[in-house]
Amino acid sequence: MARLGWLVVAALAFAAFLWWLARPADLPAATRTALQAHSPDTANGARIFWASGCAGCHARPGIGAADPVEARLVLAGGRRLESPFGTFVVPNASPDPEHGIGAWSLEDFARAMLLGVSPGGAHYYPAFPYTTYIRARPEDVADLWAFWQTLPPDDTPSAAHELPFPFSLRGGLGLWKLLNLNDEYVLPETDDDQVMRGRYLVEALGHCAECHTPRNLAGGLDMARWMAGAPNPSGEGRIPPIPDPRWSAEDIAAYLFSGFTPDFDVVGGSMTDVVSHMAQLPAEDRAAIAAYLRALVD
Repeated sequence: MARLGWLVVAALAFAAFLWWLARPADLPAATRTALQAHSPDTANGARIFWASGCAGCHARPGIGAADPVEARLVLAGGRRLESPFGTFVVPNASPDPEHGIGAWSLEDFARAMLLGVSPGGAHYYPAFPYTTYIRARPEDVADLWAFWQTLPPDDTPSAAHELPFPFSLRGGLGLWKLLNLNDEYVLPETDDDQVMRGRYLVEALGHCAECHTPRNLAGGLDMARWMAGAPNPSGEGRIPPIPDPRWSAEDIAAYLFSGFTPDFDVVGGSMTDVVSHMAQLPAEDRAAIAAYLRALVD
């Protein structure tokens, strides 16, 4: 009996240790200071919004490249994202105070973006690409939040995710983050300012790797095969590797603006949303993204 008692104590201690490891993280003091000290720039916030592809997930289902830009700024949510772990339903992220995120503070928003943690202290699923956004500068997050306040509120209620057990339990996400969440860049530092700007746009904001990089069994990105192509989460075909080594930087930049490939084909699938967002960016940002992608193969 004494031995059983010690085993129970050891099991409880181990469970407590796992709970401690998996607890939601808080913003570092330096990040909080940077957020509070920054004077918001809504113009830059708009630039960050399009670079981050926020409307690609949070706009109402059915809104696409043919619709006016204003329609893509209504972040009502509702899109269904199929995955091997179940179906994630994108929430309302409009400034509506009841059904959206209008009651959040800047620090709530930053904690969600950078750490994947809700205002209530729950882990978000990585269908929300905070694994990329963790690299974003606090000042850009503050600017994005300032721009967010200018968007129209929408009172569409958010729907629950449709996930089977055990993926419906969020507690294990803390352990998942220990293995998969870090702010290190993939492409090493260089002296090329254009490539470094492109690295920030792709690796910190654009979350291109979330689709174009294969995943391990736990659903984390396989960093050793960065941008090497991956199965389509919907089960239909594969997402290609990028960049196509035959495409020049000029080809890539032109494609991100027009949706036309060098082979006179036209963008399709989920890339139509990506191109519609990239087209809102200044030309120098698309050129920087192209320079970064070429740096991966040159």
